[in-house]
Amino acid sequence: MKRTFKILSMIIALCLVSAFMFACVVVPDDGKNSGSNSGSGSGGSNGGQQVEFVDYVSNLTLDMTSNTKKEVVTVKSFIDGDTTHFYISKSVASNGVLKARYLAINTPESTGKIQDYGHTASRFTKAKLSGAESIIVETDGSDWELDSTGDRHLVWVWYRNSATEPYRNLNVEILQEGLAIASNTAQNRYGQVASKALAQATAMKLYCHSGKADPEVYRGDAIEVSIKDLRLNIEEYNNKKVAFEGAVVNNYNNTVYVEAYDEDTDMYYGMQVYYGYSLSPGGLEIISLGNYVRIVGTVQYYETGNTYQVSDISHNAFDSSNPNNLKLIESGWGASYVERTVSELTTGKVYEGQELLGNFADLAVYTTVSLNNLVVKSIYTTDNDVESSNFGAMTLTCEDAQGNKVDIRTVPFMLDGQLVTESYYMGKTISVKGMIDYYYSSYDQDGFYYQVKAFRMGDIQINQ
Repeated sequence: MKRTFKILSMIIALCLVSAFMFACVVVPDDGKNSGSNSGSGSGGSNGGQQVEFVDYVSNLTLDMTSNTKKEVVTVKSFIDGDTTHFYISKSVASNGVLKARYLAINTPESTGKIQDYGHTASRFTKAKLSGAESIIVETDGSDWELDSTGDRHLVWVWYRNSATEPYRNLNVEILQEGLAIASNTAQNRYGQVASKALAQATAMKLYCHSGKADPEVYRGDAIEVSIKDLRLNIEEYNNKKVAFEGAVVNNYNNTVYVEAYDEDTDMYYGMQVYYGYSLSPGGLEIISLGNYVRIVGTVQYYETGNTYQVSDISHNAFDSSNPNNLKLIESGWGASYVERTVSELTTGKVYEGQELLGNFADLAVYTTVSLNNLVVKSIYTTDNDVESSNFGAMTLTCEDAQGNKVDIRTVPFMLDGQLVTESYYMGKTISVKGMIDYYYSSYDQDGFYYQVKAFRMGDIQINQ
């Protein structure tokens, strides 16, 4: 009887296995089935899930006759996977720039805090929109709506690669690619299809849903470097955790600037450190002006500013032994404000012994200098958007006694409650204490221009 029962059990089990094999198609876990018709999803894995890929994006159609607001836009700057700044009609945004927060999705962070697959999501968004022939942003309802910050508009982003192709919904495509988690996904205009795209990516275990660590995120111990090392080899440290020391010499727009002296080249080197909005009070106190500190953070390329910065810094007061903590080494340090000439700034070279390291401005960026006896020849004022934090900031184009030109950039200055205007400096001879900075212009072949930035009105002294 027992033998008969065992035989029957084996027969039933074999039948079940056979039925399963013939009824299902198992997607192999070989990294080739990404769930993306773009072929860019190789970072995801489906773990053998029984999923037949559906391109849900192709099921959506942009209805130009609906009551939603729609505007044709062009990209101003890429921020991260779910945030892009677009040029738009001034009837929508007074300064002609719409800061778009994508509806229904939340991609991993890639600015400030670095999260798994954040850089992948950023690259995906940039690649889709950079190659687009046309981009349209659409509201979810009948009017423009701001997010909880009050600064970004919530929109659907549509793009097409040629005039003969239909528009594709980038929000849903990011979900479908597995590069975002839900953010009120079902409670929106395209919630039903967005939810299906998200469910499919989850079932196929793509990227954010893979349960695997992002190989791009550096997880080793912090690399001990000097700021000089960072300036000379910044690309080698990209996306890596580093630790360095320096004096905090400026603090502006959630960013501190740190400089340190190098004896071999007899000059200072600087780095900008973005601390964002979530640093603890204890951490903020450590990075106060004049403190000599140890910084531990991640090197990243800041797309909007076209520069490298260190971010993802932290301080845990309850874990004083944490090697990733910000650390105060000494107080009472001041900015160097080394006296330089305009020609040094514009054409100077840096040598270590007989070896040429590079251009002075390239290597000394974000360090403090002083320039004396400059004549203000012309002034440009940023005045195109009264709501901008740069409204009233000025660029003073100056000459030294040899006719060498240099730009002095200010933040908006206030005097007796009034905004300081061009007449205050025009034609005057000035001396400046500031930080070597640069700005990027897409209208010029070189792109980058170095300037000296003054953060306080007292940094510019009128000589006559």
